[in-house]
Amino acid sequence: MQLGPISLDWLYDADFGLDGGAMFGVVPKIVWQKRYPADDQNFLPLVLRPLLVRGPGFNLLIDAGYGNKLDEKQRKQFRLSRASDPARVVREFGMDPAAITHVVFTHMHPDHGGGATSLGPDGEVRPTFPNARVIIQAREYEAMIRPHLRTKHAYYEANWRPVEEAGLLVQVDGTAEVVPGVTVHLTGGHTQGHQVIVMEGGGVTALHMGDLLPTHAHLNPLWVMAYDDFPMDSIARKSEWLPRARDGNWWLTFYHDAFMLAGRFDADGKAVEAVEAKSMSGQLTT
Repeated sequence: MQLGPISLDWLYDADFGLDGGAMFGVVPKIVWQKRYPADDQNFLPLVLRPLLVRGPGFNLLIDAGYGNKLDEKQRKQFRLSRASDPARVVREFGMDPAAITHVVFTHMHPDHGGGATSLGPDGEVRPTFPNARVIIQAREYEAMIRPHLRTKHAYYEANWRPVEEAGLLVQVDGTAEVVPGVTVHLTGGHTQGHQVIVMEGGGVTALHMGDLLPTHAHLNPLWVMAYDDFPMDSIARKSEWLPRARDGNWWLTFYHDAFMLAGRFDADGKAVEAVEAKSMSGQLTT
């Protein structure tokens, strides 16, 4: 997708699956399954697709999968179709991981932020992208370093400490321009420091809402995940951002959706225009 001088490319990391009840919270299955299918064990087909944003002088990645530190038991637990490895993903695109200048994490849950670091053949964990500034919200940093009973299994020091020690971790507070045309905005909701990303160029705008909008089936502001730490904040922020996107004819982009990469939607949540993806394969169609 082209936004003036800015280009967007969806990179394919792996297919995976999560429980449908967790993904749709209090919404009854008889309702949500009409919009998004589940298998016979109630797992949803989902994908890890880091978004590569390129423009004059920058190569920016939004989110980076689980990373290569998972063991076999964890890979089976998350039903990964192949080992998550963001460095491999970038190489498959034809780019050296060292050429990535920025990595913006919507939040630092393992399926988004685990790829910030990688396990090397020598057993050492290092930043996956050695020259990239890693952008998170200050409130997300606080959540990482002071996890509580609910969040202690969502934040792992190995995913962020090596980045901090390398001097690559950048905290922002609220709204901040990362590079020309790419701005982050604090939302909270899914996590304490969850952020969304607005990309603008050539009169076209795209909004990446991370896990506030994990799939196209979550467009109803009330349809939030059981994973959300602050669900009422998720509802409030969706109620603000989705009308802005609709009124501005913005693209909404997706990281987890197995069927759609991006779309423009009407007030009823129906796609006016969509960039679709073949499910469970990583091969894209438009």
